[in-house]
Amino acid sequence: MKMQQFLQFLTQQLTYWRRQYKGLRRKGKLMRNPKSKSHRRELLRTALKNVILFFSKTNDKSVGVARRRHLRKQERALQSKAKSLKAKSSIYAIGLDWVHEQRSLVILAIAVLSLTGVMGHKLYNQTQLQVGNPAPQTITAPYTASIEDQKKTEAERKAVSKSSLQVLMVDSQMNEQINGKLQQLLDDGNEIRAVAGAFPFFDPLVLSISSQRYLRSCPDSEWQALLLAIENTKNQQRKITGRTAVSSHPSSIAAPNQERQPSTTPTPQKTEPVDFSQNTDFTQAKAELESYLITTSEKNLSLLIALISQVRQRYTQANTKLLQLETVTSEAVYEESLFLDLSDVEWERTQMGIHQSAERILTQGIPHGLPKNILQDAVSLQLQTFVPESAEPLAKKLLLAVLKPNLQNDEEQTRENAQKAAAGVPPVMEKIRRGEVIVKKGEQITAWNFEVLEHYHLIRREVKWQALLKLAGVIAIAIGIFVWVERHVDYELRQRDRLLVLLLTLSVPGVITLGLPYTTWSALGLLLGSFYGPTLGLTVVGMLLPILAISSDMSKAALLAGAGGGILGSYIAQRLRSREELALLGVAIALTQGGIYLVVKILIGQAFGSTWYIVLREAGLFALSGLGWSVVALGLSPYLEKVFDLVTPIRLAELANPNRPLLKRLATETPGTFQHTLLVATLAEAAAKQLGCNVELVRAGTLYHDIGKMHDPLGFIENQMGGPNKHDTEIKDPWKSAEIIKKHVTEGLVMARKHLLPTAIQAFIPEHQGTMLIAYFHHQAQQMAQEDPTLTVDDADFRYDGPIPQSRETGIVMLADSCEAALRSLEASASGKRPLRGSSPSGEGKRSVKDVSTEQALIMLNNILRAKWQDNQLVDSGLTREEMSQIAQIFVDVWQQFHHKRIAYPKLKASSTAQNS
Repeated sequence: MKMQQFLQFLTQQLTYWRRQYKGLRRKGKLMRNPKSKSHRRELLRTALKNVILFFSKTNDKSVGVARRRHLRKQERALQSKAKSLKAKSSIYAIGLDWVHEQRSLVILAIAVLSLTGVMGHKLYNQTQLQVGNPAPQTITAPYTASIEDQKKTEAERKAVSKSSLQVLMVDSQMNEQINGKLQQLLDDGNEIRAVAGAFPFFDPLVLSISSQRYLRSCPDSEWQALLLAIENTKNQQRKITGRTAVSSHPSSIAAPNQERQPSTTPTPQKTEPVDFSQNTDFTQAKAELESYLITTSEKNLSLLIALISQVRQRYTQANTKLLQLETVTSEAVYEESLFLDLSDVEWERTQMGIHQSAERILTQGIPHGLPKNILQDAVSLQLQTFVPESAEPLAKKLLLAVLKPNLQNDEEQTRENAQKAAAGVPPVMEKIRRGEVIVKKGEQITAWNFEVLEHYHLIRREVKWQALLKLAGVIAIAIGIFVWVERHVDYELRQRDRLLVLLLTLSVPGVITLGLPYTTWSALGLLLGSFYGPTLGLTVVGMLLPILAISSDMSKAALLAGAGGGILGSYIAQRLRSREELALLGVAIALTQGGIYLVVKILIGQAFGSTWYIVLREAGLFALSGLGWSVVALGLSPYLEKVFDLVTPIRLAELANPNRPLLKRLATETPGTFQHTLLVATLAEAAAKQLGCNVELVRAGTLYHDIGKMHDPLGFIENQMGGPNKHDTEIKDPWKSAEIIKKHVTEGLVMARKHLLPTAIQAFIPEHQGTMLIAYFHHQAQQMAQEDPTLTVDDADFRYDGPIPQSRETGIVMLADSCEAALRSLEASASGKRPLRGSSPSGEGKRSVKDVSTEQALIMLNNILRAKWQDNQLVDSGLTREEMSQIAQIFVDVWQQFHHKRIAYPKLKASSTAQNS
């Protein structure tokens, strides 16, 4: 019995000490208060006194004086041993206490040193001797060596590169333009020839090609003379044959049956006769017509003369159209009638030959600056093969009218050839002998002197401490601005958060140090904006941009492009609620980076000229780098959230998914608790939204706040569903019942840690109960103690272990949890039923909640909230007393929305109901 009392006393004391320790630690007195040692000493002294007091009370009657002396000796030995152990560990404790107290300064120092070290990497290996400065002393070569003269080598390679031949390529667009123009000219020629008609227009065996050409193109005077000569010849033939002339006019040359019809043969004008006997074409044509008259009838001759007259008219029309074409197009390729004198066969061959010649010439290429005579000779040489000799002048004129230079520089291939030629130039080596003077004292150090000194490692490299200190000062100022902004935002950073911000910030200059201009701006903006909000993200990006501008050699266009993508990501990331939206944001960041780079290059004038394609390529690469780093950020985000225990809106939305394993188990194993959880979440969300708290965090935290009830579902009334209460039928011990109720907190934490829930979510499990009293079982225990004086009721046995709410969000959930149960009890009392947590709040068969006034519900909730406030459950939550009334009103409004009035349907008689059914 005595041992049992001792164990019970010891358990009570341990519980008390544990609660005191947690309270002091929560308030920061153990680690932050300079009097923390005195608090620990007082706690130990109180514990020892209580143990001694217990032994003195229990052993006064049964233990002798010797026994009490022995206990005092043991007590003194334990105290001396504790003092020695405390002395040995005091040094470590002091050190750890100092580091913990000054952890912010430690993190600040680490940030300044790391950022300065990465951004100022070029200041570590600066040369003391520089080009253009006077030499501090005469420096000679320590040994003989062959050293490359980089300046001469570069000069020779540039000369070879410039002298390398340019690579030309055929411009296909120019070829298409030339062929199109050539075809247009040929089409015009075909149209003119179509007006002139077919050629030859008569049988060449009767009229030769030359005679036909003469007859259709000769002047009218010659044509009239020719007709008169033919008429005279015909008259002479009639006299010989004894025929009577019908008429001495040339129009009498007609068929016998056409004597009364008007003659179609042109009448020669009455002019003085002209002698054309010296014109060979005239003589030949006259002879061929006279020969045709002899071999055929006068009728056929009349038809031939009529045909020649029509051909002459069409030939005149063709010449007129030719003159109009030359006037419109200002092209003189058809200024001569040579192409009309070509036969149809010759013209077809000429067109085909022109096309073939043009194709061969264009395939070989016409460079810019080619002398005109060389092009003419090339055209003549090609036409000799493909075009009839008579058509060569016309074809040559056509080709020369359309041919233009069609070769352009192939810059890429020319550059590659120049690079290959330059790479083939061996380096120019200069031999420096031992003891030879490199530079004399006071002389200016040239580039060649510097190369020689660099080769011999005589340039005296050193660390630029002054520049490093200036850079560290600038970084310290920037960090100070960040700390000031941090203290003025709602989000309170932990040390691990500051470490993550530092690591993400270091990624940007770290990549620049590796020589890559496409750095991690987009990933920095996305992650900082998603984790800590736009204010801190914009602050980091805004402070990093000017520091990198003064400490790195990176182009300003690249810095502005990257910073633009980071700013966009920081500003928008936390507003998004899915990974898909973040992926789209990555595309927007990519377009922003590429666009800013291109705009900056246009503004400074580098996007014009021969390097425009380089600017476009760089803009595209910046866009791709922004998209790539955004993809990397999206991939790293879940891992960083777990490692650094972060909660983002997207992660909270994922945790609130009812298909999560814990929530599915909660709905299946404890349906009453799950319904209670949903109602509490509705109340808490409404209050959090009105008070400007983190609604997503409240929603997710509320869904998990009672998961510990799954360890014993029937131990809670909402899961009993009207069945027997095991606390009344089986346990019948308020202390054990209280332990079961309290255990849902510890078991809930075990489940939360097992499923790797964030600390912010885990905080809802103990803090929503705080250190509240389990009133029902505490009252039962007091009644039992009144009946049995041997029983002692300690309030600590019936209080939750805490801690009390440490944030506004957990404080709201505590109030919502208590008020939901009270509102359900109020509803049940109004309907005359037993209050069952988790039952349907609007089940059919209840009376309407209109029987319960809003004022009554509001008064009850205000009383509950006042009790929580007076019990000091909300002192650390950040909620104010004025907000208590506001929260109560919000809960009542939500409750009214769930329990609105319904239409009272008329009751039907049983008989009528049966008939209707």
